[in-house]
Amino acid sequence: MNEMIWVIGLVAVLVVAGAAIYVAQRQRSRQLRTHFGPEYDHALEGHGDRRAAERALLERARRVDKLEIRPLPPLRRDELRARWQAVQAQFVDDPRGAVGTADKLLKQVMSERGYPVEDFEQRAADLSVDHPEVVQNYREGHRLATRSSGNGAETEDLRQAMRHYRALFEELVETTPEQRVA
Repeated sequence: MNEMIWVIGLVAVLVVAGAAIYVAQRQRSRQLRTHFGPEYDHALEGHGDRRAAERALLERARRVDKLEIRPLPPLRRDELRARWQAVQAQFVDDPRGAVGTADKLLKQVMSERGYPVEDFEQRAADLSVDHPEVVQNYREGHRLATRSSGNGAETEDLRQAMRHYRALFEELVETTPEQRVA
């Protein structure tokens, strides 16, 4: 009889522990999905497995937490905005050149803010932590710009690339550490 009570007790503890783990995992998934938005789905597609995708997203967040992301001084923001306006004006006469210049300007802004800029995929992953809503714009702009870098580039693709780049540019120039997503 005593053994039966112990077995029932042990089974009950295991069921409660399993339920607690399940609830904790669901809550973590919900928090990551809320924080990363469309980037959560992008990670799922890339990893094919929820656990692997969530581990990768958590690792991104840890990596970016170690970076010294800093705001741009007001004067520098104004200078960068003026440069962006010049890039947009350049688009009229040289769309391909303007997209290339916009890409370089984005890298410069990221670097000045404290993001490493060596590798595109790493840049996008790092940006996704603090800017999950616009990182898709960056990826799409980069895709269009890369596709259009050869001969026969469609002006519409270049225009779309500029629009995508502008969304990220505006957020990077305006965002301060206090505005970062927690």
